[in-house]
Amino acid sequence: MAEGTGVLIIGDTSGGELGSTTLELLAAGQAVATELGEELAVALLGDTVDVPAQQAIAHGSQKVYAVNHPLLAQYQIDFQLTAVEALCNEISPRVILVARTNEGRDLAPRLAFRLGVGLAQDCLEVSIDPAEKKLLANRPVYGGNAIAVVSCEETPQIAAIRPKAYEPTEADHSRQGEIVSFPVELDTSMARTQVVDTVIEEAEGIKLEDAHIVISGGRGLGGPEPFAHLEELAKVVGGTVGASRAAVDSGWVPASYQVGLTGKTITPDLYIMVAISGASQHMAGCSGSKVIVAINKDAEANIFKEARYGVVGDWETVLPALTAALKELTQA
Repeated sequence: MAEGTGVLIIGDTSGGELGSTTLELLAAGQAVATELGEELAVALLGDTVDVPAQQAIAHGSQKVYAVNHPLLAQYQIDFQLTAVEALCNEISPRVILVARTNEGRDLAPRLAFRLGVGLAQDCLEVSIDPAEKKLLANRPVYGGNAIAVVSCEETPQIAAIRPKAYEPTEADHSRQGEIVSFPVELDTSMARTQVVDTVIEEAEGIKLEDAHIVISGGRGLGGPEPFAHLEELAKVVGGTVGASRAAVDSGWVPASYQVGLTGKTITPDLYIMVAISGASQHMAGCSGSKVIVAINKDAEANIFKEARYGVVGDWETVLPALTAALKELTQA
């Protein structure tokens, strides 16, 4: 690909609205585009993207490429990849930013391969080397024990950014931008796989990644039954329940509860960790929490190095007392 210019975000939509991860990417993209002194654009794929296109402009995009096609109405990697590759070959962006969602993990490495470049995965922050205009990406290594700064040497420079790494900027509906229709040629023969069924998991309460208060349990709870106590506390404080990988792998709670490097990334105002040791893999998914409270009977547990407040004690004693005290406070 020829030497590129500008920053391109591969956006996503949900329920006819711009996806939350795209709002986060726009915050990252604005910073990078400003450092480069170049244009920020968003690619939106679907059968109709008019509303999210306007939202993208309100949140900082100068241009939106509307890639409309009936076969893009639902995510299917072969169609998505073909459409994005065609757009990139046409406009030659310098930087491409993708959210590291399930779809992003699927799309980003394939796109990098198609374009003949590398990929900076699971990035927490991106910036520009002013001397060479190279993308610099901060990403966790060694299971989250260290942060490496990697650079992208080939154009386009592609980075997959971890959800919740950036705070979305406020919308400015007075902003003006350009919406460009980008037609693509797709047909069903391109699909090497097909969706045979879609199962929607019914969920109650607040989504884990959107919650302001999260109470998570770990291996030290000893089984699935104690999670009922966490649910009770979550109801008292208006939060939701999460879990460590060990608890999920043991089958105590569904995988959707998992917080950590291979689970969900959360940034709550308050994170209460019950019987979780604080391994780096777990902390990689919750290090953005504003306040961490730890309850663990092991005074030497690593979590006490990370927590602002800690209680050394058996959860069976501490948790009921905490729940009772918070009930009194909330009912007073």
